[in-house]
Amino acid sequence: MESEMRSIGEMARDSGLGVSALRFYDRAGVLVPARVDPVSGYRWYAPEQLDEARVLARLRRAGMPLADVRLVLAGWAGADTDLVRGLLSAHLRRLELGLAEARDEFSTLRALLDHRENPMTAAARTGTLRLSLPAADLAAAFDAVRFAAGGDPELPMLGGVLFDVDGDTLHLVATDRYRMAVARVAAAGHEGPRDQVVVPAPLADAMRALLSDGGPARFSVEGDGVMLETGGRQASGQRLAYDFPDYRRLVQLPSGRRVVVDVPAFRKALESGPVRPGEARERDGAAREVSVLGVADDGTVTVCGDGDDVDRVGVDRGFLLDALAAADRDRLVLELGASTAPLAIRRTDDDAAFSLLMPVRLDD
Repeated sequence: MESEMRSIGEMARDSGLGVSALRFYDRAGVLVPARVDPVSGYRWYAPEQLDEARVLARLRRAGMPLADVRLVLAGWAGADTDLVRGLLSAHLRRLELGLAEARDEFSTLRALLDHRENPMTAAARTGTLRLSLPAADLAAAFDAVRFAAGGDPELPMLGGVLFDVDGDTLHLVATDRYRMAVARVAAAGHEGPRDQVVVPAPLADAMRALLSDGGPARFSVEGDGVMLETGGRQASGQRLAYDFPDYRRLVQLPSGRRVVVDVPAFRKALESGPVRPGEARERDGAAREVSVLGVADDGTVTVCGDGDDVDRVGVDRGFLLDALAAADRDRLVLELGASTAPLAIRRTDDDAAFSLLMPVRLDD
């Protein structure tokens, strides 16, 4: 029997549940290992638990609440399957009802959109725009926001970087719905009203590749064409023919608790700290690992485990690590509000340069 036991790594490989998910379900009492080494704490699973783990993975992918998952697993191996069948049927009815209600609401929303005079797709532009920008500052702004640009083909208006020009300030903005990043650069040459241009992500990358020195960069728009020139080289293409959402509404957050963090130490805590399993990301189908953050009594940000008695917010750990890397600072300000409010990552020297991460719902 001992030789047939599966290690936690083998169990993760064969079941479709990640190692962090197996640890979470152990702590939650949902799928407890058959044996735990009293010295090392290493988990071992009996052969029959593989079937349960695969069932658990399917139930969670189907969005079944954890309380019902417990009952399904408790009754799975029993001779009387009525409880399991009843729970499966009840959850399917909830999903079908929710889908029907969502279809009704979406149908109404689409009808409202059809009656609006401004379509989602903007008409061809005929205006011009000329900007002079410090190349190094523009490069830093690209680096600060590019990670948040969307890649969903059903939302092409998010598939680029917004250039928002207002007076002598250029804001670069990117979002994929789950995260948003904003940076700003001092600009010269624009004397007209506020103007916005969405540069597609591949063209934004080509522009960033030109910014290798500290000289001036010239950004221009002519109708639907955009171009960046610097150092005798240029990158040009077509702007996205869509309107970007009003990001200024999205960054109006309720005040939260601001804490300055040492980024290298915080990154280490994230990479080695506890995580919870989350639903697969809609954008790429990848498994989500959730870090739970809280502010301790001494004002430090902690990566929480189960039972920590602090106000907590769950965030996608990979997204948070990306945001820390993009900020490129040894010290940053984390702003944590309610568990339902976005987490803000701000620079200490520029409050207008920041990124936001949408919170992940916690099961408990």
